[in-house]
Amino acid sequence: MLNLPFGWIRPRYPKFSAGWFLCIHAPIPVVIFLRLSTKTPFKFVPIFVATAVAGQIAGSRLSKIKREEQR
Repeated sequence: MLNLPFGWIRPRYPKFSAGWFLCIHAPIPVVIFLRLSTKTPFKFVPIFVATAVAGQIAGSRLSKIKREEQR
C-alpha cells in the first residue's frame, strides 16, 4: 500500500529523472524500518520486493486510467 501513491506520482516525471528516481526509492527506508521493527525474517525479503514492485505498477496503471478518463 505504501508504494501506490509513489507509483501514482511516478508517471508525471521523465524516466530516470530525479523525481522518478525519488518515487521509486523513497519508500525503501520505510519498508526496511517496518521489516526490522516487526522482526520479519530475511527469507521474506523477496515478498517485500515483489509487493513493492506490484504497488508501483498498480499505482502507475491507476494514474494512467484516471488521466484517460479525464480526457
